[in-house]
Amino acid sequence: MTIGGATLELQTEPGLFAPRAADPGTLAMLSLITFAPDDKVLDLGCGYGLVGLVAARHMAPSQVYMLDNDPIAVETARANAVRNGAPEISVLLSDGFADLLEAGFSKIISHPPYHVDFSVPKHFIEKGFNRLKLGGTLWMVTKRLDWYRNKLGAIFGGCRVHEVDGYFVFEATKRQSQYAKPRR
Repeated sequence: MTIGGATLELQTEPGLFAPRAADPGTLAMLSLITFAPDDKVLDLGCGYGLVGLVAARHMAPSQVYMLDNDPIAVETARANAVRNGAPEISVLLSDGFADLLEAGFSKIISHPPYHVDFSVPKHFIEKGFNRLKLGGTLWMVTKRLDWYRNKLGAIFGGCRVHEVDGYFVFEATKRQSQYAKPRR
């Protein structure tokens, strides 16, 4: 499979997100992201590791971190990293940011679950802000617009919204060290 100029050999497992093919929302998001050699990237909710592996084709794999709360996803992502010549990728089992010690990311990339309540994306946005370096960007893709635009605006002070193939791709850049001030 070739995605974003990266040819990958991927193993998936039943029960993981998009086990038969790359999800169209993830592909929409990846179509907008440019990776730089000096990036430090977190694939948040990595599943079998597609986003992190694409990033690792454009930068040092040792600067790519993938995490998921599903042990099968973590095991599969780790195996895919080795299979694709990037064993230096850090793959961690963590419920959100709970067990991740790293910070200073230039990009955090996520396709959060959006068919449930907003507790997971709320955690990803609020804690993700704290793990980004100044100038770093949180990328998210969903089918929902309003809640995400409002939440990202409240935390980051605004965000860009790209509509691609029926998905909303959010690009929120950390411009200050504290959450945005509420508008009055």
